[in-house]
Amino acid sequence: MVEIVQYTGSLCWGKCYTNRWECNVTAVETSTASMDSIASLLTIKRDGYLQRALKKPYRVDLAGLHAVCEANYARLKLLFPDYETSNTREFTVADARIRIEVIERARYTTIFQLFQQHHQGAEWLGHLKIEVRAYHDAGMLEVGAFQSQQQIQARYQYPNHKMYQQDEKAGQNRFLAAWLEHCLENGCVQTDLIAPFTGS
Repeated sequence: MVEIVQYTGSLCWGKCYTNRWECNVTAVETSTASMDSIASLLTIKRDGYLQRALKKPYRVDLAGLHAVCEANYARLKLLFPDYETSNTREFTVADARIRIEVIERARYTTIFQLFQQHHQGAEWLGHLKIEVRAYHDAGMLEVGAFQSQQQIQARYQYPNHKMYQQDEKAGQNRFLAAWLEHCLENGCVQTDLIAPFTGS
């Protein structure tokens, strides 16, 4: 499917989708082109992009992944500084309620579950549930389970039967980084959180 999303002068920007692929295609000349021909040009660009992506072997950016995990470790400690003596931390971000829960402690690791639950009337947004493992000796935080996905590999061949991206694991850790940063910037602790949390 091709979606034309923006015009700037005589150039058109678009997005192309096929299965779980999404790629931006740019700089399509539109001054003398019909909408059908624009879509065809975008499709050609999409097909070329996918062919290049499929032929090029994916390599894990280990240094980049480590940097993300180290930053996430620092973010979580800011959100839950007393995790060694407390089992839960709750706060709100706008209308969403957040809970961070310690589910397992060991000498060098701690496993947390992160929950996000939206207010009543916004159930269509769904709940967020992420399990993360903190490695205290290395100072890293890594996603262990994301929603119903378990034991995500460092890389995948694409396509695959579950349609995971080649960098699925790295993508989940990048999402965690954005989510934790959002919580740090917008989180607010409330003393009237009396209703039971149902995110689990």
